[in-house]
Amino acid sequence: MAHPTGESESNAARLDFDRRVKLEFHGSSVTSDAGLLAYRELDDVLGLMVIAGQHLADGRTGRNGRHDLIGMLRQSVFGRLAGYEDVNDADRLGRDPAMRWIVGGKAAQGTAASTSQMGRFETEWLANDGNFSALADLSGRWTDRVHSRRPAKGIVLDMDSSVSPTYGDQEGAAYNGHFACTCYHPLFVFNQFGDLERCALRPGNVHSAHSWQEVVEPVVARYRGRFKRRYFRADAAFANPEVYEFLEVEDYKYAIRLPANNVLQERIGYLLKRPVGRPPIEVRRFYASFSYQAQSWKTPRRVVAKVEWHPGELYPRVGFIVTNMTRPAERVVAFYNQRGTAEQWIKEGKNAIKWTRLSCCSFAANAVRLQLHALAYNLANFMRTLALPEAVKQWSLTSLREKLVKIGAKVVRHGRYVIFQMAEVAVPKELFQDILRLIAELRPPPAATPA
Repeated sequence: MAHPTGESESNAARLDFDRRVKLEFHGSSVTSDAGLLAYRELDDVLGLMVIAGQHLADGRTGRNGRHDLIGMLRQSVFGRLAGYEDVNDADRLGRDPAMRWIVGGKAAQGTAASTSQMGRFETEWLANDGNFSALADLSGRWTDRVHSRRPAKGIVLDMDSSVSPTYGDQEGAAYNGHFACTCYHPLFVFNQFGDLERCALRPGNVHSAHSWQEVVEPVVARYRGRFKRRYFRADAAFANPEVYEFLEVEDYKYAIRLPANNVLQERIGYLLKRPVGRPPIEVRRFYASFSYQAQSWKTPRRVVAKVEWHPGELYPRVGFIVTNMTRPAERVVAFYNQRGTAEQWIKEGKNAIKWTRLSCCSFAANAVRLQLHALAYNLANFMRTLALPEAVKQWSLTSLREKLVKIGAKVVRHGRYVIFQMAEVAVPKELFQDILRLIAELRPPPAATPA
C-alpha cells in the first residue's frame, strides 16, 4: 500500500528537533576526502610515486597479491595527508571511492588494501634494511624533482630536533628531561621552501645534536656542486666545532646560535650597561661583531652579538651567533632569525600530518611511519608552494586539509565515467579549477617528434 502522504517507503532516520530532516546513508557512493584527487593529480604531474617505484622493492614472493607496492604506498601517504595517522582506518578507507581511485589498479573497481595488509606493508616490507634506506632517501629525491619545477638560486638548510611523546611500552622511548615526558626525539632538516629534506627517528634520551652528521650529510651530498649559495642555520644545540668544520669544508655559510659564557659577556660588556637617561618606551637593539676562539676550537671564528633593552625589564636580552658570513652583524642576526620558520613547519607536521602518532611497539616500525608522515608532509607542502592561487597562498597545511582535502562528494557511475559531484563550501568550483590549472602547468611539455 502506498504511503498516505505520497512519500516513498525508506528507512531514513528522522530527527525529533525537526521532523522534516531525514538522514540517509549511501555507503561507498559518498566520500569526505574528494580533495585528495587534486593531490593525486600533482603526484602524477611530478612523477613522485614513479620515483618511489624505482627504488622500493616488493617483499612479497607469492603471485596472487591484489595490490601492488606503489598502490599501497599511495594509500599510506594519502591517508596520512587526509588525517588518518595510522592503519586503523584502512578497512574503511579501502572502500572509500576517492581512495580507491587514488590507489588505482584493481582497487578502482574493487577495494584498496585492508588493515592487516597495510600493517604488514608498513611494519615488515618497508622496515627491511633495503627498503628503509630507500624510503629515507625518498624525501630528498622528491625535493630534487620539485626543484626542476621551482628553480632556486641557492639553498638554505635548517636543522632542528623535536619531540614525539609516547604513551606505551615502545622500543626506544625514554624520558627526556628537557621536554619533561617519555618520548622519541626525531631530527629534521628543511630547506627554505619548507620541504622536509630528511628526517630520522631517535631514542627519546639522546642529545638534540645526536647523529646530526648522519642526517645532514646525505642532504649536503645531494647539493654538492649544484648551488653556489649554500647556507645552514641551527640553534645552540648544534654549536659544536665538528659541525663548523664540516660546513666549512663543504663551503656552506652558517649561522648557529652560541651559548653565552663569561668570556663572551666580557667582550660586549660596554653594551650591557643600561643606557643613560629615562628608560625608553621602545625596544633598543645594539649589535657587535668580534673574533673568538673557544678552547675546543682549532681556529678563531666570527661571533655576532645582539643586545636588546626592553621597556620594564631590568636586564638586557643577549644572544650570540657564530658564523663565517661576512655581511654586517644586523643582517646576520636577521638571517638567523628566519630559522624560526622551521619551528613553524615542525608544528604543521605535528598538527596537520600528525607525525607524532608513532604507536608501534618496535622502533623500526615507528621509524618507517615517521618517513611515511614525512612524504605526506612534503606532498602537502608541494601543493602549497607550487599549485595554490594567490588568494589562498598563505593557507597552512591544517587549513588545506580541512578545506581542500575534506571536500565532500557524491559519486555517480556511468558506463564510461565516474563523476565526483563535489560540494562547494570552503573551496568553490573556480578555486578548485585554478588549482588544477596550476598543476597542469607543471607538466613537462611533450617531447618533440623528429621531422
